[in-house]
Amino acid sequence: MVGWGHTSGGHLCSANETVSASDKISTGGGQPLGQNPFGALSGASLPNVPVPKAATGATQPAIPTKNRGRVDIVRETNGRGGKTVTVVTGFVGIGLPEKESLAKKMRAACGCGGTVKDGRIEIQGDQRETIAKILTEAGFRPVFAGG
Repeated sequence: MVGWGHTSGGHLCSANETVSASDKISTGGGQPLGQNPFGALSGASLPNVPVPKAATGATQPAIPTKNRGRVDIVRETNGRGGKTVTVVTGFVGIGLPEKESLAKKMRAACGCGGTVKDGRIEIQGDQRETIAKILTEAGFRPVFAGG
C-alpha cells in the first residue's frame, strides 16, 4: 500500500517520492530587520526617577493615623436563613458617603456583597479579620464584639 501526502507545491506525491530542495521553504529566519523598532525610544524623553538609597540602620517610625474611634465588628446570623453576615456598627462622626466608600473597599477586599443599612455596614459572610484590617488602615479601632 502506498501512502500519499502533500508537498509545498500543492500537488500530491507518493511516500516513495522525495521532495527536491527547490520545493522546501527556508526556516533560516530570512533577512534581519532593517532598523531597531525600539531605536526611537531613547532615554532622553523619559522622566528621571530618583534611585532609592539603601536603607541604613535607622528607620523612621510610622506616623500613627488619627484615632477615629471604636467600631464594633459583629457576626450575625439571626433572621437571615442561617446565612452569616459581618456587621460593623458604632461609627461616630462619619457620614453616609464615607460609610458607603468603606463598604465598597470591604466588598472589594472580601470578594463578596454588602450594603449600608441603618447606619451599619453589612458584609456577607464571616469576614471579620479582613474588615478589621481595612478599618485599622482607615484610622478606626475595631473591636470584635459578640459571637
